[in-house]
Amino acid sequence: MKILGIDPGLQKTGWGIIESSGNSLHYVASGIIRPNTKVTMSERLATLYHYLITVIDEQQPAEAAIEETFVNQNPASALKLGQARGVLLMVPALKGISVDEYGANKIKKSVVGNGHASKQQIGMMIKTLLPSCGTLSEDEADALAVAITHAHYRSLSTIISIGK
Repeated sequence: MKILGIDPGLQKTGWGIIESSGNSLHYVASGIIRPNTKVTMSERLATLYHYLITVIDEQQPAEAAIEETFVNQNPASALKLGQARGVLLMVPALKGISVDEYGANKIKKSVVGNGHASKQQIGMMIKTLLPSCGTLSEDEADALAVAITHAHYRSLSTIISIGK
C-alpha cells in the first residue's frame, strides 16, 4: 500500500510516498512544493492544491497522513499555516483518500524513538529505514517520517481490530 506523508508549510511543503507491506517499508518518491512567496495568499494556496493533486494523480497513494500544526507564538503565522494545512488536508479527501494527523512528538518518537529528536536525527533515521531515498531535504525527510508513522499506527490499528 502506498502512503503519502505531508509536512505542511506555506514556504515549503514536503511530501513523501512510501510503500508499506507488512513490516516492510520502501521509498517511492518525495519532493518539495515551494509556492512563490511574492504572490497573494490565495495564489500560494492554489499552488499547494495543484501540485499536490499532481503528486496524487501520478503516485496513486491509498492513504495519507499530515503533521499536526505546531502551536506558534505568532498568531498570524499560525493562522496562515492553518490555511495551508486546510488545503493539504482537503486535496487527498477530494480524491477519496483518508487522511490521518499526527503530532510532531509522536512522529519523532515513532521514527527515532525520542519525541524530542532533532531534524538531523530524523534525517539519519529516514536514510537508515529507507536506504534508497538518496539525498533528502529536511522537509522531505519529515514528510517521509509522517508516512512511516502512519504505516506503524495503521498496522497497530489493524492488529487491534483483528483481536476484537
